[in-house]
Amino acid sequence: MDVLPEWPLGTVAILATAGGAPHAIPVSTALRAGSRTVLLALAPRRESLARLRADARCALALLAAGDVALTAHGRADVLADPLPGGVVAIRLAVERIQDHGQATFAIEAGVGWRWTEAAAERRDGEVRAALAALAARM
Repeated sequence: MDVLPEWPLGTVAILATAGGAPHAIPVSTALRAGSRTVLLALAPRRESLARLRADARCALALLAAGDVALTAHGRADVLADPLPGGVVAIRLAVERIQDHGQATFAIEAGVGWRWTEAAAERRDGEVRAALAALAARM
């Protein structure tokens, strides 16, 4: 796989950062911003953000409907601080895509989730719009 496939907005991905013991967190803002670029947002208090600032190496695992099963390996940098809701925009420059797809299985659905608070849902929409605007300028 040479380029990132499309995946549904809101797909939950797992961000793994370097430095010290293994550290992985779920993120719901991963946005494909190019054939080898992903944008996402992290809260400023996240340990993952501190790790990325200290060591840019990371990996993003995606399992989504449409038969997307991959890990994107690369380096992350801070693009905008802060975005709406006080989050920080991160760009993942993908150096290698590890395709986990096999003819013996199909990914039919990703993790199902929803916001339980209207304010959080509004803030999420604002963050996604800000990331999309950044992606459009790339």
